[in-house]
Amino acid sequence: MDKNSKSLLVGIGVIVLIVVIVGLLGVFALRPEPEVLMGEVAVSEYRVSNKVPGRISEIFVTEGQQVKAGDTLAYISSPEVDAKLKQAQAARSAASAQNNKAKNGAREQQVSAAYEMWQKALVGVDIANKSLERVKKLYDKKVVSAQKYDEVEAQYKAAVATANAAKTQYDLALDGAQDEDKAAAQALVAQASGVVQEVTSYVNDRYLLAPCDGEVAEIYPKRSELVGTGSPVMSILDMSDVWFTFSVREDLLNDLKVGAIVNINIPALGEQTYKAKVTYLKAMASYATWRATKVNGQYDVKSFDVKLVPVDEIPDLRAGMTAIIK
Repeated sequence: MDKNSKSLLVGIGVIVLIVVIVGLLGVFALRPEPEVLMGEVAVSEYRVSNKVPGRISEIFVTEGQQVKAGDTLAYISSPEVDAKLKQAQAARSAASAQNNKAKNGAREQQVSAAYEMWQKALVGVDIANKSLERVKKLYDKKVVSAQKYDEVEAQYKAAVATANAAKTQYDLALDGAQDEDKAAAQALVAQASGVVQEVTSYVNDRYLLAPCDGEVAEIYPKRSELVGTGSPVMSILDMSDVWFTFSVREDLLNDLKVGAIVNINIPALGEQTYKAKVTYLKAMASYATWRATKVNGQYDVKSFDVKLVPVDEIPDLRAGMTAIIK
């Protein structure tokens, strides 16, 4: 074999080798990547809200602290509630006095006192009515809020009710107590007692209690800040109620049936995998999850919300950690 033939064979061999290498690279390059589903860890979150408006006086916990159900989390100072309690107690005392008067019969001095109470209540109605008229004008001009208008209207109605009650007591003093009058007086005492009980419940609600065992995730207001009724003060994470949530295309749901057990990896906890059970499947809103694929001769693909619950407790698991299904 001459030198030219050898060179030709070497060239052919090199070309064949290059073709083989390129072919192998193409096979590996075109090999489909394994599908990876990414989700996150979620836990039940309870928002602790206040029932009584006021100022944050004390916060007894810190973010990240473990608490037990019933633990005192914060205290809201509300002088208005204290004032209302005193008013309610005074009203109950007045009702009790009127009830005693109905039982014992009215003397001349009592008749005079009842008349004065009625006149005083009428003055209160007049003042409340003027206040209501002024606030209504401001409300019509949208200067004050609807809540403020409702409060003034309620005060006016309360003043009217007080005046009516005072007039009734005056009439009783004039006419003498009958059985019906005695029953009415007793009803007023019961009503006033109910108001005292109601306000007392608001007094107790100034202490915010933990709704469950868990961890303080976030505290929203600072000490001495004002909070309104229903404002969230802090959130508690119930670490005993943990799950994984994924958004999965429907063409990848083959192994994610309700009841199926799958392996989940949590990168923050290392390479170990954990078993989780599929407990929930629901189609997500179509306006955000449809993917058109008809241009490829296929079909539209929709996404599903998939919830999985760990089979066993996973130590050090935290809300927001990434979870992966391969």
